[in-house]
Amino acid sequence: MTEFDLVIFDCDGVLIDSEIISARMLVAELSRLGLTIDLPYVERHFLGRSYPVVMETIRREFGLDLPPDFEAQYREALLAAFQTELKVVPHVHDVLSAIGVPFCVATSSSPRRVEMSLKLAGLSTLVGDRVFTSSLVPRGKPAPDLFLHAAERMGAEPARTLVIEDSLTGIRAGLAAGMTVWRFVGGSHLGPEAPEEPEDARPHRRFASFAGFFQIAPGLLRRAA
Repeated sequence: MTEFDLVIFDCDGVLIDSEIISARMLVAELSRLGLTIDLPYVERHFLGRSYPVVMETIRREFGLDLPPDFEAQYREALLAAFQTELKVVPHVHDVLSAIGVPFCVATSSSPRRVEMSLKLAGLSTLVGDRVFTSSLVPRGKPAPDLFLHAAERMGAEPARTLVIEDSLTGIRAGLAAGMTVWRFVGGSHLGPEAPEEPEDARPHRRFASFAGFFQIAPGLLRRAA
């Protein structure tokens, strides 16, 4: 028997290679307002966080109140970029097709964005309606609320739940939820040479490719009937 009853996948940077697109678009949109930040700053402070948290951070750190239409313009520009640039992470389709325990997606993205992203990546049918967003809980990542909500809805105990995350924010959320956390570092925004995680965001394992996912966790592979 496997040690896990549920696998929770983050979406951006885990199932889809989207984080580099999102970061680039945010840098570009903020530069139109005279605010210059770089991609490493975005990675450290924004990855894995919901849009309201990102906007509050910009307001607090830079004293910039974004125009009322900024969010809508950014989201539309991002979704337009996704239409032409978004790609599924290699071997993810194979893993989701062959996994032998229940799985779901828990993401800080908006419902519209994650729905479109999974559709563009060809994952909608595999994931179905097992998608949970931060809009469903009082506190987004790094609080444990979203992962605990997803596990409860899926009928799994946190101690028997595996979280696959890429961001430090998401790792902290999974650890706070009392779950096992593996960090995927194969997205184009990270890579296997990603720096070691700080003490409070140290995953139980790192891996750089879904090609060997079932070699790491053979118990998660669906057995032939």
